Amino acid sequence: MFQFETQLKKLKHEVLTAVAKLAKEDSVTLNNIEKIPYEVIKGNKPTYRCCVYKERAIVLERAKLASGCLADGDKVEYKLVDIRPDEQIMYVIEAACDRCPINKYNVTDSCRNCIAHRCKEACNFGAISIVNGKAYINQELCRECGMCKKACSYDAISEVMRPCKRSCPTGALDINPEDRRAMIKEEKCVNCGACMTACPFGAISDKSLIVPVAKRLGRGRRMYAIVAPAITGQFGAAMNYGKIRNSIKKLGFVDMIEAALGADAVTVHESNEFIERMENGDKYMTNSCCPGFLSFIEKTVSTEVGKISGTVSPMVATAKYVKAQDPEAKIVFIGPCTAKKAEAIRNGVEGAVDYVLTFEELLALYAAFVVNPYECEEDDVTDGSVFGRNFGMSGGLTAAIENYVKDSGATIDFKPVKVSGLECKKTMTMAKAGRLSGNFIEGMMCEGGCINGAGTIVTPAKAKAAFVKINNGSPIKAVIKNEKLEKFKDINLERKVIVNK
Repeated sequence: MFQFETQLKKLKHEVLTAVAKLAKEDSVTLNNIEKIPYEVIKGNKPTYRCCVYKERAIVLERAKLASGCLADGDKVEYKLVDIRPDEQIMYVIEAACDRCPINKYNVTDSCRNCIAHRCKEACNFGAISIVNGKAYINQELCRECGMCKKACSYDAISEVMRPCKRSCPTGALDINPEDRRAMIKEEKCVNCGACMTACPFGAISDKSLIVPVAKRLGRGRRMYAIVAPAITGQFGAAMNYGKIRNSIKKLGFVDMIEAALGADAVTVHESNEFIERMENGDKYMTNSCCPGFLSFIEKTVSTEVGKISGTVSPMVATAKYVKAQDPEAKIVFIGPCTAKKAEAIRNGVEGAVDYVLTFEELLALYAAFVVNPYECEEDDVTDGSVFGRNFGMSGGLTAAIENYVKDSGATIDFKPVKVSGLECKKTMTMAKAGRLSGNFIEGMMCEGGCINGAGTIVTPAKAKAAFVKINNGSPIKAVIKNEKLEKFKDINLERKVIVNK
């Protein structure tokens, strides 16, 4: 049904599918979870690691994380997954961490044994000496300050950083000095999942809510799925919104609603908020739809929290819309974002969203419930506008607000600054210093926007190509005048401001 681009993606899928099958049959027990490694890793020959025993140990840890089996020291405690407000979403799977034996600075063959020896003079810790006509770095003395690299005229000193640490925008991913294992500083983590995407060993994973969702689907409970716009880039250009809706309904959901509907409502609310703020003399405003970016501001430049939009995200707006129609229903948001799991538990987001799954977890549900989305019939899906659907890619939010502000006749100049990934840090630093070149920041913690989120199942290049082709070829109007927006007039779209300590 689906071709995985890496063995790591395939392995993670197999584990999630095995857990989902247990939940579907209401047989999630510690004994059954411990059988999963033998179902996934067959035979006695290792495929990924040094031995089959290590492979199974890693699969077991991954299965426990997915199903809610938590380890407390040497004592293993089992309970169903229920993410609490004080819990971390991203976890390091200790057995999977390779403890990369990488020294940050090394002397390469480009060293010319020059007479100046500026690298040696630049080192304040005595870590550099000349051995056999070449500079040598004593790693036990090196403090990784980088002065030697800056001083070398030949650029003969290389800098290598572990991929998980390099990808982290807040410095939350650190290395345990005792055993070199990756560790996450929860007080700095924004749960964006960049480290999970970067780690080639799959040693970092997000906590899953696939068990309670699969269990409820298996029991035929009433649930609605809200799907992020980025989903159209995940299954290829042949998989449109209509097939996605029917495939999700085949899983047992009452219906699927596009988060683009909420994005349209957010565009209207946030645009009016922007106009009002600028008229009141504010220098700039940021978006609030990306929970990773919102948390990034709170944790790294807390003085700028007041500049964040007070509008809820499209996920919450859509969930409130559905709950207004069916108050007793459970809402499952399906998207590419691990940070959405954290957003859903921030003060319960007023009870709007009950569960959050990634596209990886949706794919596992398809396998567990034997649903082939490619074989599903097409349906007519026109929940949101093209502007709302384009929220899934960097620049989409800006385009929507720019269009609305222009049509509103407002005299305020809209000067957006669009950033994503590691660019967010520099932009917010400039904003804090009063040197921002615009008056609206669209920040997305994932490079290129949601289509490159940590919970996606295809490469960014393929995702973007399919996303653009499907949305540009959409027959729906590229105008935010959906009659459903009238129903949002009685729905509160103000966001509760919670500052992370």
